[in-house]
Amino acid sequence: MSRTRTRFRTAATPNQDLGPARGATRPEEAGRHRPPIRLRLLACTLAAGTACAGLSAVPASAAGAPPVVSRGVTIPEFYTPPTELPAMNGALIRTEALALGLNIPGLDGRPMPGTATRLMYKSTDSAGKPVAVTGAYIEPSAAWKGSGPRPLVAVASGTMGQGDQCAPSFALQHPLTLNGDTVSVGYEALAVYRILATGAAVVVTDYVGLGATDRLHTYVNRLDQGHALLDAARAASSVPGASVTADSRTGLYGYSQGGGASAAAAELQPSYAPDVPLAGTYAGAPPADLTSVMKGIDGSALAGALAWSINGFAQSDPDLRAVVEANISTTGKAALADASTMCVGDAIFGYGFARSSKWTTSGKSIGEIIAAEPKARAALDKQRIGTLKPSGPVRLATGVNDDIVPHAQARRLAVDWCRKGGDITYDAVVLPNLGDKILTNHLVPLLTDQGEAIGWLTDRLAGKPSTSNCWSMPIQP
Repeated sequence: MSRTRTRFRTAATPNQDLGPARGATRPEEAGRHRPPIRLRLLACTLAAGTACAGLSAVPASAAGAPPVVSRGVTIPEFYTPPTELPAMNGALIRTEALALGLNIPGLDGRPMPGTATRLMYKSTDSAGKPVAVTGAYIEPSAAWKGSGPRPLVAVASGTMGQGDQCAPSFALQHPLTLNGDTVSVGYEALAVYRILATGAAVVVTDYVGLGATDRLHTYVNRLDQGHALLDAARAASSVPGASVTADSRTGLYGYSQGGGASAAAAELQPSYAPDVPLAGTYAGAPPADLTSVMKGIDGSALAGALAWSINGFAQSDPDLRAVVEANISTTGKAALADASTMCVGDAIFGYGFARSSKWTTSGKSIGEIIAAEPKARAALDKQRIGTLKPSGPVRLATGVNDDIVPHAQARRLAVDWCRKGGDITYDAVVLPNLGDKILTNHLVPLLTDQGEAIGWLTDRLAGKPSTSNCWSMPIQP
């Protein structure tokens, strides 16, 4: 029997799961999906921040456990972490061959753009606890023509969703998932394949809890994302058949959620992963100030992403969880639980242009509630990117009309880094206003800037020096 993906978990048990919510089936529930269980878990989590009475803890990889099913998609057993994890960050836990959904046979018999391997590796979450993260490594068919050995690019995907079926590695195998219950599009394949065409190898992280079935995806969590990306780079050189080594020049690439992840990783690399030879970072439309970003997405086509951020932080941060417990209405709790298994397509159709004021007991927006709670504000302030100097050269691009991940807060990140002495190339992408709150102002720069971003990063991987334009910030839009 399959089981419906159950999302809300407590941060204290990252490698366990809640028994009945994940597998035990009452007789009257046999053979059907069980959203009421998911809602019950949410209600219990918000009420106490702990497991509810009667929901016992069992190992995530319990023998004989039925497969996880998220919105009609069966998640492969590969994505269920073991109960014991390696000690070293970046250590491989398991690998298997991954068939790319989009490839063609090359003249030499090798598939183009490359050969992929699904992987699970060990990282450390924002609470300092071990966590299993999944992802994919792609060995390119193209030769590297730059100086030095073949380099590596660690790709942090843009927003995919919070359901495990939305995982970037899953999307590489299934570029379009459309079954009547969920809509997931592997749009990052374009950037990944363009990078592979340069001869650089690529490793993609699924982030913490996206794909891996032991916890909820901690959407836009600075530490979780930065650690997961850096540990993916560490893991790549251990993948069987990989041509990259621990000494290969490494680049970080990401836009939107991925831009925040790559930006956070560039800041964290000196202290968390000094062994990763970071040559350059591309951070496109980075959500550096979540308070500002929450205002940007509230009421937008991507309003569901607000639910994902609330879900993730309610799981991992006690102070924000307390605010959620005190202020989210029954309607809001149902929306949060529903969104927790959604991909981007589902969220646009289900919660596009929703206002968070409809989810609260007071009728105030989530942003207003957090602004009035000092502990909640402090919790989000800890997520701020820009308080540390990034390692190596960084190219930061932001659309001047981006109203989803607001331009002003991304520009402020560039200013903050410049003031700290960072090697920053700032590019304000100037395009006409393409429509308020409908995602176009956010998505079009992803495409129009992609070629220049990959070209800039390829130069860094080839050892070419960068030229900071911090001097021009006073006259840049």
